[in-house]
Amino acid sequence: MAITTNSTSHLQHLLTNWYPQKDEFLWVLGTVYETEGPCYRKPGAMMLFNSIGQQFGLLSGGCLEANIQLRAAQVMSTGKSITLCYDGADEDDISFQLGIGCGGVVHIILQVVLPENNYLDLVTVYENLVIREQGYYWQTIENGTVAAASWKNVKDHQQQLSNEGLLGSKKRARLIDMQSQNWLVTYLTPVPHLLVIGGGVDARPLVEMAKIMGWIVTVWDSRPANARRKFFPAADEIIRCPAANIQDQSAVQLVDAVIIMSHNIVMDAQALNSMQSLDLAYVGLLGPVHRRTEVLETAGLTEDSLRTEVSGPAGINIEGEFPEEIALSILTECHMALYKRRELD
Repeated sequence: MAITTNSTSHLQHLLTNWYPQKDEFLWVLGTVYETEGPCYRKPGAMMLFNSIGQQFGLLSGGCLEANIQLRAAQVMSTGKSITLCYDGADEDDISFQLGIGCGGVVHIILQVVLPENNYLDLVTVYENLVIREQGYYWQTIENGTVAAASWKNVKDHQQQLSNEGLLGSKKRARLIDMQSQNWLVTYLTPVPHLLVIGGGVDARPLVEMAKIMGWIVTVWDSRPANARRKFFPAADEIIRCPAANIQDQSAVQLVDAVIIMSHNIVMDAQALNSMQSLDLAYVGLLGPVHRRTEVLETAGLTEDSLRTEVSGPAGINIEGEFPEEIALSILTECHMALYKRRELD
């Protein structure tokens, strides 16, 4: 029986589960490399299967995974890659017979992950994502062959990636033909890292939701009564330094987004000042427009001096009233900003 894990489908989380067990079981990497029409997952989506029936991630909405697991066992046996096609509009296709309503066509490749093929370079991918490097993952898309893959991070291969027309592309994954071989090239980024300024009651659902999405979450609050571990069990780290020193903490150096919600004008202003040294995709400030103005004035900042525009009131208007609804509103806006930044990168 297949065992689906509770981790999110972000590749970094899949690899976190895989890495310590990579030599204990046989593994197969499943990747969506092409789609036609409406499909739940898009090209570049990945999933891992092992020889004891565990599944990490999703390649569909949960409809195809049991069938893919059977085919993955075949790949483990032969060591050869296979390509699969599931057509939701074809009455004779297994996906149609399973009652899948998407109606699209999804193409998947299954590739064995072994020491002999350098684990498809997934160790390198994992190590780079952990240190928050972004890059491109290259996979051969050939049926019946021994799988090959490689990683090129943006920092070290910028000119080469630019020459190949990959930098600046809005496509997360694309098929290219190089030296008479088909490759899927997928742009990979680390899990988003969110810093929450303020550990009050209303921050709890926000942190919980961000963790459900698989984000790394750091919570800051210097007040002893706030940000207690028992109220934020899922937070990756809780820090309590003075507000003026937040940016000096190692956990904060590589955050992608900040939500300021301490409910204290001075603390918010000090925290906002601390954030000016960071390259952020999103800064959200809880409270109405006039409060945003007061925080900026207290911080001695102007609109022009802000390194990242401050969204205040934070969130999109979904007519939210309760902490959970406000958290949903803020995280939706934050998510949009993060993925807009990814496209720009």
